[in-house]
Amino acid sequence: MTVMGSVSEDLADQEIEHTVMDCDPDLADTAQFCAAYGIPMENSANAILVASRKPEGLYALCLVLATTRLDVNGVVRRRLGARKVSFASADDTLETIGQAIGGVTVFGVPDDLPIWVDSHVLDRDWVIVGAGTRTAKIKVDPAIFAERARFEVVEGLAKPIEPSGEGASENAG
Repeated sequence: MTVMGSVSEDLADQEIEHTVMDCDPDLADTAQFCAAYGIPMENSANAILVASRKPEGLYALCLVLATTRLDVNGVVRRRLGARKVSFASADDTLETIGQAIGGVTVFGVPDDLPIWVDSHVLDRDWVIVGAGTRTAKIKVDPAIFAERARFEVVEGLAKPIEPSGEGASENAG
């Protein structure tokens, strides 16, 4: 089971109880992972790096359930204080936090990067998050996100995805 070194160190430093799950890297994207490993989508949480475009250079890492859609143009844009915000590209994500899409996690990232957790994540008994790599996932109790100062729980950061699937984002973390 391969967890990125900085992720493993962060989990240990914060004394976060967790379970590491192996993952076939070809099945690391959320829908494929959940289907292949029998994980309910509502227990899968995606970490999504967002970047400002106007002005450039502002970032935040957002954690949302796979059954929700990040409110990029509303809550995220306002919280960042930017006129335009979008999902960071795969290259930008790798350069900024050192993690690949399909394995992005809220652990082991730069200390100055804001981490916003949608309040719906705390409604679950457990969640699966990335491990910093496409070869593993991490199971944690979401209560940790409310208990540790490193994370900020944000009401309305994400909205439920319509039953028809309309409005779904490409949350692949």
